[in-house]
Amino acid sequence: MRAIWSGTISFGLVALPCQLYTATEEHGPGLHTVHAACGGRIRHRRVCELENIEVQQDQIARAWEAPDGRQVILRDTDFDALPLPTKRVIEVLGFVGVSEVDPILYSRPYWIGASGAGAQRPYALLVEALARTDRVAICKVAIRSREPLATIRPRHGMLLLQSLLWPEEMRDPGDLSSPAPLTERELEMAEVLMDALAGVDIDQLHDEYTAALNSLVDAKASGAELTVRPEPAPAVDLMAALEASVQAAKRAREGGDEGQP
Repeated sequence: MRAIWSGTISFGLVALPCQLYTATEEHGPGLHTVHAACGGRIRHRRVCELENIEVQQDQIARAWEAPDGRQVILRDTDFDALPLPTKRVIEVLGFVGVSEVDPILYSRPYWIGASGAGAQRPYALLVEALARTDRVAICKVAIRSREPLATIRPRHGMLLLQSLLWPEEMRDPGDLSSPAPLTERELEMAEVLMDALAGVDIDQLHDEYTAALNSLVDAKASGAELTVRPEPAPAVDLMAALEASVQAAKRAREGGDEGQP
C-alpha cells in the first residue's frame, strides 16, 4: 500500500513516527456514464467560463469568493504553508471509553503504520494500552485539506485512525419518529424475535447489491430476462407478523444447527 500521510503521533512526551494508509476500497463492476441514445462515452471536461478553454489539472486552483465578488485564489503551495500543527503531527487530545464516541460520527478509516525501527516500541505500547483499557485516543489531524477530529483504536494488533464528523455536521432529523402507542405484549414479542435472531457473523456476509448489479449486466448483455424480487408488504397485523417472524427465525436456526457437524 502507498502511504497518504507521514508524520508523528504525539501523546504526552511520547512521539511515534508513523504513516497513514487508506483502509478501505470500493468494489463493483466499474460502470461509466454514456449517452443513452447511442452509447457514446460522456466525458467531463474542466472548462474555464471566462476563456471558454479546457484547463489541465495542474492549472487548476481553488478560490474563496468575497461578498463583493473578489476572489482569493489558493494554490497547493498555499495549503502547504498553512500554520497548522496537525499538518505533520497527530495530536492526541485525550483518551475516552469506546462507548463515549457516538458511532454516527465515525467517518473514513486509515491504517497506521510505524515508521522506522525506533517507532516499534511506542507503537506496540499504544496498541496494548488502548486494548487493555478499552479506550480510544481522541486526536486532531490535517488530512486532504481538512482537519477533522479522529480516534485511534487497536484492531487486530494494529492501530486504526478513523476520522470523525464534527457534531455540527450532523443534520437535525426533525420530527421523523413515529410516536405510535405500543402494547407490552408487542414489546415482549419483539424481544423474543431479537433473541431468535441473535448473533450475526459479519465476515460471512457479502455485498448483495454488487452481485445483483453483476447479474443485471450479464442479463442485459445476453438478452435474458432478469427476475425482480417483490418488495415485502407492510404488516397489517403487527402482532401476527411478529409471531410469524419468530417461528420463521426458529425454523431457520434449527435448520442451520442440523447442518453443523
